[in-house]
Amino acid sequence: MTEVQGRMDAEQYCDILKVAVKESLEKLEIPLEQAIFQQDNDPKHTSKLAQKWFQSQHFTVMEWPAQSPDLNPIEHLWDHLKCQLKKYDDPPVGVHGLWDRLEVEWNAIPPEVCQNLIESMPRRVAAVIRAKGGPTKY
Repeated sequence: MTEVQGRMDAEQYCDILKVAVKESLEKLEIPLEQAIFQQDNDPKHTSKLAQKWFQSQHFTVMEWPAQSPDLNPIEHLWDHLKCQLKKYDDPPVGVHGLWDRLEVEWNAIPPEVCQNLIESMPRRVAAVIRAKGGPTKY
């Protein structure tokens, strides 16, 4: 995991991508040719710097329309992580204590949690279609 320093901008986002994305693909044994990167339309994600980096690395980036329902499974992974952090009896001491806990809990996420989120995508998409783009239980 890479710690965000202050408020993340396009440059810091790209620095994190350089380390984390390829490392994650290698760890998950996903060939670059099969990977599709999903992100929302946050300005740092759509910046010229980020677009240039993805192109230079030959990544496929999923097009994400503005005002679209957030179906990204990472949002539910963040929820899982928050639930794990709530199990501690005492609050962390400072930002470094929180970071240490986050790193421990992130590394302890079972692969099945990620796999279940991925496998839930067809249900999520179907729910959005049924709701005609409106709110869903997801």
